[in-house]
Amino acid sequence: MSDSIRVFLVDDQQMVRAGFRMLVDSQDDMTVVGEAGDGAEAVQLIGVTSCDVVLMDVRMPRLDGVEATRSITAMADGPRVIVLTTFDLDEYAFAAIKAGAAAFLLKDAAPPELLGAIRAVYRGDAVVAPSTTRRLLDHFATTLPDPAGATESPDDRLAEVTDREREVLVLVGRGLSNSEIASELFVAEATVKTHISRLLAKTRSRDRVQLVVLAYETHLVGGH
Repeated sequence: MSDSIRVFLVDDQQMVRAGFRMLVDSQDDMTVVGEAGDGAEAVQLIGVTSCDVVLMDVRMPRLDGVEATRSITAMADGPRVIVLTTFDLDEYAFAAIKAGAAAFLLKDAAPPELLGAIRAVYRGDAVVAPSTTRRLLDHFATTLPDPAGATESPDDRLAEVTDREREVLVLVGRGLSNSEIASELFVAEATVKTHISRLLAKTRSRDRVQLVVLAYETHLVGGH
């Protein structure tokens, strides 16, 4: 169907891709438009394949999911990327978020969670997995890798942020939704949305998930 969500699968295990393909293709509003067994192949194929959402494994031969994500999100009108992580092993999944991925998703997530994440990312809903991201960052908080080639510190990105915006950033970092933040701060939800829009602009964050990461990098939340 013309309005199907076009999904591209990237994983070095063929059986894993087959499972994802079976699940995605069983949905009326989704279709798998391609797959790749490593990051290099993914970048090449996605460059010539129209797709909306990429399910990206992290640990792969030739080119890992982090660098593949960096290349894909740099494409003009490129797809959004969901990084698949095994939680206990993939510390580098954090780096993929830094590279522009829209969300983390646990590899053993239940099918409804995976499908829901694909739909949410497709809608541009950056609230897809702040709670999952927060749990993962809690897990890795003491060993977060520094992004390669960083030209400014995370704290520099808070230079223009107001005290109220900083409060909102802390609550975003804790995984709260807009309505929960509004309740916490006794303000209207529309006001929260305005604060988040300003935070995204001032901190040059791609979406809400990257705000969660920023809150951890600047130690506003996390294990410090």
